[in-house]
Amino acid sequence: MKNVLAIVVVVIGVLAFNSFFVVAEGTRAIVITFGKVEQTSEGETSVHEPGIHLKIPFFDRVERLDSRIQTLDERADRFVTVEKEDLIVDSYVKWRIEDFGRYWLSTGGIKENAEILLKQKVNNGLRSEFGTRTIQQIVSGERSELMDDAMTQASGSSDELGISIIDVRVKQINLPPEISNSIFNRMRAERAAAAREYRSEGQEQAEIIRANVDAKVTVMLADAERNARQLRGEGDAQAAQIYAQTYSKDPEFFSFLRSMDAYRASFNSKQDVIVVEPDSDFFRYLNNQSGVR
Repeated sequence: MKNVLAIVVVVIGVLAFNSFFVVAEGTRAIVITFGKVEQTSEGETSVHEPGIHLKIPFFDRVERLDSRIQTLDERADRFVTVEKEDLIVDSYVKWRIEDFGRYWLSTGGIKENAEILLKQKVNNGLRSEFGTRTIQQIVSGERSELMDDAMTQASGSSDELGISIIDVRVKQINLPPEISNSIFNRMRAERAAAAREYRSEGQEQAEIIRANVDAKVTVMLADAERNARQLRGEGDAQAAQIYAQTYSKDPEFFSFLRSMDAYRASFNSKQDVIVVEPDSDFFRYLNNQSGVR
């Protein structure tokens, strides 16, 4: 009797243990009975919120599914634009489970399977949007519109997976290496041509500026030379007038001063040599101690 009682207690304990299941925070649970998802009286999937719940022991199987927002971020893919140009696009997708019963039936509750199917649908949407745009349109400002349209297309096809797509974002767009090199070379050539054009324009402007400055300098020098000659002529006239006035007052003294100036100018340097007759008129005041003729 003790053995039977112990067995009964153990059986009851096992039944009691298998009659309850716990759903953790951040997850939802569905119950599978004989391969069918448990449904409510309205025909919808019965989803169990976090907490402790009952089930039929040994017949009901509990599948716990992550209800949080997930991120699908895999390697970049190659897309073709309307110009038949290849682009390497790196994107990510934010998603979460919307219909837990449909999600389990379509993916078996395996996240990797869901991401493979979701990646295909998102790539189809992106491929369709890239195929209707040029590279300039994609890069210059239509990226937000492209991502919104791709999310709309992917959301429509992801309903069959029981998944809700929250956001689709393009992180980076690159050209394939074999194309980017040729484009960079073309850009360098264009920049070099533009630089040569700017240099030639600068040289042309420099020549114009130099010509204008040279013309102004020539005019200024001509004006200065004219003014100098005018002033020099006026000075010579004043000097001649002064000489004339001096000569008229005392011709002998004037002649003496002029001779002194001539001596000073002639014997300014020790290396100066002058060949004249001693009794010439040039030495008149040197030979005459009294200073008069």
